[in-house]
Amino acid sequence: MHIRIQKLVGLLMGLLMGLLIASSGLAQEKFPEGPIKIIVPFAAGGGVDSAARLLARQLQTDLGVPVIVDNRPGASGTIGGKAVQTAPADGLTLLFSAATQVLTGEAMAKPPYDPLKDFSFVARTASAPLLMVISPTLPQTQLKDIMQAARTEPDKWFAGLPALGAPSHLATLMLAKEGQLNLATVVYRGTAPALTDVAGGTTQILIDSIISLQSLAKAGKVKPIIVTSAKRSALMPEIPTAAESGFPNFVAESWYGVWGPKDLPAKRQQALHKAINEATRQLVKSGAYAPLGIDPVIESVDDFRKYSQRYVSESASLLKSSGYRPE
Repeated sequence: MHIRIQKLVGLLMGLLMGLLIASSGLAQEKFPEGPIKIIVPFAAGGGVDSAARLLARQLQTDLGVPVIVDNRPGASGTIGGKAVQTAPADGLTLLFSAATQVLTGEAMAKPPYDPLKDFSFVARTASAPLLMVISPTLPQTQLKDIMQAARTEPDKWFAGLPALGAPSHLATLMLAKEGQLNLATVVYRGTAPALTDVAGGTTQILIDSIISLQSLAKAGKVKPIIVTSAKRSALMPEIPTAAESGFPNFVAESWYGVWGPKDLPAKRQQALHKAINEATRQLVKSGAYAPLGIDPVIESVDDFRKYSQRYVSESASLLKSSGYRPE
């Protein structure tokens, strides 16, 4: 009887040790072990792509695994978004996109997913100021004078929109609201054709990311008026903010963030969040972000989610009040 009890105790101890070893292995799971793919839903070479590649290189250095950027442009960013939404929720496929990502439901009549419910929020990484430029053929140099001229002769003022439902679109609507303008808009397929028309004088106003407009602005091909951020941009520190120009409520920006598929395991979500925040700190320390003119953002996952919800709510209200109808 005594021998049987000893054997039973031995079996139980062995089983317990096995469970402890297994649970320890799970608790100390090495993540990530394989390569990480970051999908960018826009073409290579733009501001979003440039920021994504900086982050990817830093993450690769920090984590010791390959981090690959995969550009999947098209359909207002939803082709790349859909690829991440349907990917395995293992944390190895991520989406790096701009504020446009969370506005999908407001900008499209039949969005392919719910951006607030069908993804895991991982980290918001940066905010990006927008720049307002006008045609160099116009005499105005101050925002208040442009507002006055556009109110007096609305049929002579047109604003270009590089994309519908994007931060540039929202900033243009905000401009019209703050200036009490009946501002007609012209929709373009991207920034380049809009810039061509503003430089040529057929379209008068354009608001878009400062990184997209600064070259032509510095060359005198278009006339820079204001940045829409709360503070001046280090890329063009001589350009005032809208607030400095007499319109304190005119504040708009784009921003970048990282998402994963829905139901991303909490431990992996937090591991990625921590790694991205640390990579952001290193990019700031090294000065790598400076040429892009973007400001770093380090916040919790919950803050990122709440910020996105608030951003969508405010943007939806602005779009609705303007009479915009998604296509």
